[in-house]
Amino acid sequence: MLLLLAVTACTKQPPAPVSTAPPPSERVAPTPVGTTQNVLQKTFTLQRSAEFPFEVPAHAAMPHLHGIFESFVGQAHGASDESANIDFLILNEEQHDDFAQNRSSDTMFAVEASHNQAVNFDLPASLNQTVKYYLVFRNPEGSKSSKVVEANFRVDY
Repeated sequence: MLLLLAVTACTKQPPAPVSTAPPPSERVAPTPVGTTQNVLQKTFTLQRSAEFPFEVPAHAAMPHLHGIFESFVGQAHGASDESANIDFLILNEEQHDDFAQNRSSDTMFAVEASHNQAVNFDLPASLNQTVKYYLVFRNPEGSKSSKVVEANFRVDY
């Protein structure tokens, strides 16, 4: 009888290994903090509107968009006065979808009727996923009077 107890005591299964991986909420992912992304550095002709998408990577806690644009009538570095005024918008994906479908919507940021503007705008934190935004330049006069736009924008993280 003692022998039977000794044999069964020796055949117990070892305990299941305990996972050492942290729960998802405690995992640390790479962060873009301290980096810069050029979003737009271009001179272009603007008939009706021009859109420039860009993405903010995941885990960007305080993305900051800044830059400048200047618009001209006819050619770059031509007349840059009220006759060269354009609108500038920053849109998220939902707002961009509304804009593309000609539905009225809010914008994250808007400058109306300007021919020379510096922009400094804090974007929302991207949390754990990439977020897409759009820089939109709009010619309120449409194709009646094309404009030339010189734009330089970047995002600091």
